[in-house]
Amino acid sequence: MKSLGHDVAAFGSAEEFLESGRIDDTVCLISDVQMPGMSGIELQNRLLAQGYRLPIIFITAYPESSMREQALASGALGFLNKPFGEDQLLSCIGQALPDQKA
Repeated sequence: MKSLGHDVAAFGSAEEFLESGRIDDTVCLISDVQMPGMSGIELQNRLLAQGYRLPIIFITAYPESSMREQALASGALGFLNKPFGEDQLLSCIGQALPDQKA
């Protein structure tokens, strides 16, 4: 993402992201579904409960249709199964950042 000119910040957990003070600066969030502590789906729910409507792209090695349906119904832009292609990710990012070239 950096090589495409995007400002990128990485966080070790959902909790670290929530405590970072960077939520308001975030224009697109890419999150794994399965993480230590809070899951990606729980993070999405927390953000929604706090009034944040961030474009979220989920990635997972454990695709479950119920999680996929929940994430997409709650506004996720994508739910990519690992391994996924660069084109798939760039397509989702293009939806999140329509005024920028992904």
